[in-house]
Amino acid sequence: MSPVVETEEHKALRSAVAALGKRYGRDYLVRTVAAGKPLTELWSEAGKLGYLGVNLPEEHGGGGGGITELSIVLEELGAAGSPLLMLVVSPAICGTVISRFGTEAQKRAWLPGLADGTRLMAFGITEPDAGSNSHRITTTARRDGADWLLTGRKVFISGVDMADAVLIVGRTEDARTGRLKPCLFIVPTDAEGFQKHPIDMELSAAEKQFELVLDDVRLPADALVGGGPSHAFGSGGEDAGLLQLFAGLNPERIMTAAFAIGMGRYALAKAIEYARDRTVWKTPIGAHQAIAHPLAQAHIDLELARLMMQKAARLYDAGDDIGAGEAANMAKYAAGEACVKAVDQAVHTLGGNGLTREFGLASLITAARVARIAPVSREMILNYVSHQTLGLPKSY
Repeated sequence: MSPVVETEEHKALRSAVAALGKRYGRDYLVRTVAAGKPLTELWSEAGKLGYLGVNLPEEHGGGGGGITELSIVLEELGAAGSPLLMLVVSPAICGTVISRFGTEAQKRAWLPGLADGTRLMAFGITEPDAGSNSHRITTTARRDGADWLLTGRKVFISGVDMADAVLIVGRTEDARTGRLKPCLFIVPTDAEGFQKHPIDMELSAAEKQFELVLDDVRLPADALVGGGPSHAFGSGGEDAGLLQLFAGLNPERIMTAAFAIGMGRYALAKAIEYARDRTVWKTPIGAHQAIAHPLAQAHIDLELARLMMQKAARLYDAGDDIGAGEAANMAKYAAGEACVKAVDQAVHTLGGNGLTREFGLASLITAARVARIAPVSREMILNYVSHQTLGLPKSY
């Protein structure tokens, strides 16, 4: 693989998105969260400028790029203090799955809106009793004439209140073997039998978390991603639904890394600015190595995480799903760790000021932990690397 050197186009995209983020900034996010509202203005403007759909096909209103470009968008918005979490979900996961596996009708119906921000899609995989074990998913779909009936529960689903539909990971019965196989369904949020219940979170974010209850939600045949019986009852080879699922999970990990790196950069920039100006004795505190070295280490860790994220994005955009899977997990792990350390060091650098609302870092202490926990914990990533990369036996 060639060294990661950004093209002039990528540098221009990074600069343009950074300018957009700066116009909104952390103050906009804090005000909006305090009012209990979504980041509608920023989302809409980013959509009009083409940033939300930069990874989606040009023929369906996107920018024709890939996860490489979309990760730049999220990282720079995060570095400006106003990240858009739904970038991880709507264009990166759902848009990618539909653009790669959807029918032409599904692509026409969803991709233009996902690209310009006028439509939004959430993603539902996590279940109360399954956790990180996707093989224990119990949400099931059964045939009822030409329709599907979908039943199950999902938890920690982001942004359902803003979404037009949720891409639900369920399971259907294989007609030949009777075994349950994964499938993805586009479920409108206004469908009969679809219920959403907000989860009371201590995390301060514009995007709310929900539990979903699906009680015999009736869906037409074309709600199945890819359509047709071959995706539900595929014969031979790998499951189409499983391919679709992993096509969405790798971008999810890459984009979570971008989210974490942006947050870490924002916190670090605040700390550096403070360390340059804050004078207690004769010189600014940043002149002291006890302050300067931890900040330098945090910067190094963030840069290393970004390199792995860029590698993962390039592999994914090149069609190397297996290589991207390993790199995406490593990138997400590295970025989560780097983000937590950067935020912690930033707060520590500011001392008591790091816990005040004026400087706006304290809320990141909780937010930074998200990158360690979701969408997959660091322990499960270490499990993945242990047995997939190192060839060690599984304990589960």
